[in-house]
Amino acid sequence: MTDRAICEINWIEHFQVMKTEQHENNQTTQIPDEMITETCESTQDYLKEDSVICHQCGILFTEQASFEQHVRVHTGEKPFTFFQCGKSFTAKQRLEILMGIHSGVKPFSCSECGKSFTLKGNLERHMRTHTGEKPFNCSLCGKSFTMKGNLENHIRVHTGEKPFTCTLCEKSFKAKQSLKIHMRIHSGEKPFNCSECGKSFTVKGNLENHMRTHTGVKPFNCSLCGKSFTVKGNLENHMRTHTGVKPFNCSLCGKSFTVKGNLENHMRTHTGVKPFNCSLCGKSFTVKGNLENHMRTHTGVKPFNCSLCGKSFTVKGNLENHMRTHTGVKPFNCSLCGKSFTVKGNLENHMKTHTGVNPFNCSECGKSFTVKGNLKNHMRTHTGVNPFNCSKCGKSFTVKGNLKNHMRTHTGVKPFNCSLCGKRFTRKQSLEVHMRIHSGVKPFSCSECGKSFTVKGNLENHMRTHTGVKPFNCSLCGKRFKVKGNLENHIRVHTGEKPFICTQCGKRFTQQGHLQHHERSH
Repeated sequence: MTDRAICEINWIEHFQVMKTEQHENNQTTQIPDEMITETCESTQDYLKEDSVICHQCGILFTEQASFEQHVRVHTGEKPFTFFQCGKSFTAKQRLEILMGIHSGVKPFSCSECGKSFTLKGNLERHMRTHTGEKPFNCSLCGKSFTMKGNLENHIRVHTGEKPFTCTLCEKSFKAKQSLKIHMRIHSGEKPFNCSECGKSFTVKGNLENHMRTHTGVKPFNCSLCGKSFTVKGNLENHMRTHTGVKPFNCSLCGKSFTVKGNLENHMRTHTGVKPFNCSLCGKSFTVKGNLENHMRTHTGVKPFNCSLCGKSFTVKGNLENHMRTHTGVKPFNCSLCGKSFTVKGNLENHMKTHTGVNPFNCSECGKSFTVKGNLKNHMRTHTGVNPFNCSKCGKSFTVKGNLKNHMRTHTGVKPFNCSLCGKRFTRKQSLEVHMRIHSGVKPFSCSECGKSFTVKGNLENHMRTHTGVKPFNCSLCGKRFKVKGNLENHIRVHTGEKPFICTQCGKRFTQQGHLQHHERSH
């Protein structure tokens, strides 16, 4: 018999009967002849005395136990069965792991933070979160990882390989865990429950992020401005506001976004898809958050409260904008004139005054507006609708802001103060116009004669002296006027109304100017 034959017989005899480890079936494990290759002749120079190579896959083993366990990968044998759940394993160690999970015993504790683990290997991996060690490096981009499995998943980013496929929808994934999480979408399983409010999640990480809404913990801090976030991904998105990086580009119009979700929402402006529907009125939305905000118009819920004045809002962004009325912060600056705004949308509207763009056109008269809301308000001048009514005197207004200003005539509140002379105003716009008296600014100039005005309306009235247009007609006698105020004064000739009263003698006048002239006589 040759040396090779003797060597092979010795290996077969060695592995013919393996210890059963108290397995309940009490079966012996037979090692197929084709699994074992020679360990003499040309290979004996570098192999250990106990070394053996698997003939099926060519893997070299230096320990007998490792080879025994490996053979079961090919034979499919799983001799170690857990009596509680019936699950079987090829290796005894895996059975012991499962037994530890069922028993709840976690014998391996972290000396840094006290966290416990069922496996020593898991503790070793966890320790790297404290030491910062990342021993697994990508040879293509140099990125480092604390776990080998994470490196393997990362490598697929370069190769594009997605070996894990969903059998239900055929979606593929780079990582097995991602497929496992994806399957819960089909099954509806949400195994991670919040102990505070009962909300369930498909992913443990989402539960951890959610728990911070209860605890208020924001562990992710921006190193540039100090802003804190409950979720790491939100910090990463925020950092792009500092760097200006917008990595997500629309393939149709080229518009870029800092957040992938914003790109997905934007794409619906091209496709017209509005997948989020209101169950109460049927209105559809492109963004889920917009639907959630809309639902509050039905429920009346205003969950966002101002801690300073108690005012409530349906949308968090509106509360943030409101808070700036208390702090005075105006973070949105015009790069052309330096004017600042508390709300980003107001800056965007303001920029149109520089570009001259008026994208919102009235279908009745052709007048254009920079802001959609202004067009809506303007349309009421054609329809005659005045939806905002004063509860004190019944007067109606086309614009809500005008009603607010009007209400101050009843309350006497004048919240806008001139810092130079102390004069108070019911309307912010009136204060801005008044400030031009101090500054001498007259931004509205006549293109015909060059005369300047502090108020745009005064310029419009003045222009009619050049054009001769008299758009305000008296419905009683047909007389026409260039200025609306002159028409109002004229109407009193017909009605006999004299609303301006002298506080000294009680005499009444149809026009305020006549009253002022009379008061000088006192």
